[in-house]
Amino acid sequence: MSGLPRASLARVLEELGTTLLDVVCGDVEQAGDIGGVVIYDPLDEPELPGNALVMGVGLHDPADIARVVRRLGQRDAAGLVVRAPVVPDERLVAAARESGVAVLAFARGASWTHLAGMLRVLTAESGLDQADAHTLGRIRSGDLFSVANAIAALLDAPVTIEDRNSRLLAFSSRQEEADPSRVQTILGRQVPEHYTGILEERGVFQAIYRSDRPVFVAPLPETGELPRAAIAVRAGDEILGTIWVVVPEPLSEEHGEALYEASKLVAMHMVWQRADSDRERRLRAELLSTALESGPGSLEAVRRLGLKDEPAVVLALTVVGPPGEHPLPAQLATERKRLADAFAMHLSAVHPRAAAALIGDVAYGILPLPQTRQDGEERAAWIAGQFLARVGSRLRPLVGVGQLATDSSALARSRSGAERALRVLRSGAGGRQVALLDDVHVEALLLELADLVPRGDIPSGAVARIAAYDKEQQSSLVETLRAWLDAFGDVVVASAAMYVHPNTFRYRLRRAAEVGRIDLKDPDARLSAMLQLRLMSIRSSSDG
Repeated sequence: MSGLPRASLARVLEELGTTLLDVVCGDVEQAGDIGGVVIYDPLDEPELPGNALVMGVGLHDPADIARVVRRLGQRDAAGLVVRAPVVPDERLVAAARESGVAVLAFARGASWTHLAGMLRVLTAESGLDQADAHTLGRIRSGDLFSVANAIAALLDAPVTIEDRNSRLLAFSSRQEEADPSRVQTILGRQVPEHYTGILEERGVFQAIYRSDRPVFVAPLPETGELPRAAIAVRAGDEILGTIWVVVPEPLSEEHGEALYEASKLVAMHMVWQRADSDRERRLRAELLSTALESGPGSLEAVRRLGLKDEPAVVLALTVVGPPGEHPLPAQLATERKRLADAFAMHLSAVHPRAAAALIGDVAYGILPLPQTRQDGEERAAWIAGQFLARVGSRLRPLVGVGQLATDSSALARSRSGAERALRVLRSGAGGRQVALLDDVHVEALLLELADLVPRGDIPSGAVARIAAYDKEQQSSLVETLRAWLDAFGDVVVASAAMYVHPNTFRYRLRRAAEVGRIDLKDPDARLSAMLQLRLMSIRSSSDG
C-alpha cells in the first residue's frame, strides 16, 4: 500500500511509473494534492483549480515549455505534462525550480484521452467522506493501482488487472521489464487484438475461466511475448476480469496460492469500485438535479458540486436512433450512460469546475464561463459540437444549449432552455445535432402549441375544408396553400417549389380559397392557416 496522499503528484508517478510518465525537471515531492486535471490551450487559456496538473498537448519546444511553466507557476499549478522526448535546457530547469511546477514527459504512442482518464481515476475524490471510505486489505476500496503494486511486490513481477473485454483497469510498476504487447496494453489501455486473438485461438481464456487457480500461458516466440500466469477474478459465478503476471515459468505452489488469495481481494475491490461508482453517480445526479431547480437547496448543491455562484450555461445531452431505426431500450440506456460519462470528462477538461450527470434519459452539464465572455452560449455550443465530433456512437447524440445563467438562481431557466432546444432536435427539425434555444425558438413554441391543441381540433375551419376536398378529389390544394404561404405570396417562387406553371398554380390557389372559403388578403386568416399547416406537419412527424 502506498503511504502517499491519494491525489498527490508523487502518488501519480508511483502508480504510473516510467511506462507512461517520467520526470523531466522540478520537484514532485513539494507538490500537494492535485486539485484537478486540465488541458492547456494557448489560444484560450483555461481556468485552473489550485494545484492543477496541466496537460500541455502540442507543447514541444523547451523555450515554449519554459514560458508556460512560469505562467502556470503564477497560477499555483502543480505540474505540466508534455509529450516525450523533452531535453531540458537551463531555462526550463530554472523555470521549473523558480515556479515550483514540475515538468513530466508523457510516453510517445499513448493517448492523451487515456491519460486523462487514468489521472481522473487516480486524483478524483470518491464522493465519500474519508471517514466513510471502505478499506480492503488496508487499501482504499476500488484502489486497483495499489492492489496491482501489492501483488507485484508479492510475486516480484509486473502485474496488470483487466476486465472481461481485455481493457486495462490498473497496472503495477516495472512494466518496462515486460514485452511489446504489455507496453502496447499500457499505452492504449487495451490488450492488442493480435495477442488476444492468439490467446482465443489457443483456448487460453477458456482455460482461465474454467479454473479457479492460476493458469500458465506459454511464451509466443513468433511475436516476442513473454510467458505469463493468469487467473480469473470472480464474484460468485460472475467473472469480473483477470490478473496477468509476467513470469518466466509456472508459479510455485506458494506463489499460486498467493495469487489465488489476491484474486479474491481484487474481486472485492472491483465490486466496491462498481458500487462506489454507482453511488457517486446517484449522489452527483441528485445534487445536479437540485442545483438545476434553483430552489432553496440549490446553493448548497452548487457548493457540493464544486461550483461557484457564477455565470454558467446548462447543456442537455441525449441519444436517439438514426432516422428510420428503433434501437432497443437497453441499447439506448447503455449508450446514454457511456456518453454521459464521456460528456462529464469532456466538460471537466474544458473547465475544472464543470459538472455533469445523467438524470433520467438526459445527461445535464453545467459549464461555468468567465465573467468577461459575452459569447457564452455560442462557446457552449462550440464545445458541444467538439464533443460530438470526437465521440464515436452508432446512434445519434443530440445536445441542447440553454441561455446564459448569470448565477445559480438562473440555472433553472437555462435548463428549461436546454430542454426545449433538445426537444426540437429530437423532433428531427433541420437534421442538426446541436442547437441553441435562440436558434430554434420558433420551432420550440410550435411544439409547445401542438401540446396545447387537442388532436381532433387540427385541422379546422378553412384548412379542414380544403383537406377534406383533397381527400375526396385526390387533389393537392393543401400543398398549394402551404407553398404560397411559405413563399410569402410569391407565386413564381411557390410554383417553382411545386414544379408547376405559375398559371396552373394561380388556378389551384383560387380553387383552394373557394373550397376553404378563406380570404387570403386577411392577415389573421393567413396566420391561422399557416399555424394549422405547421401543426399538421408536426403531428404527422410525431405519428411517423
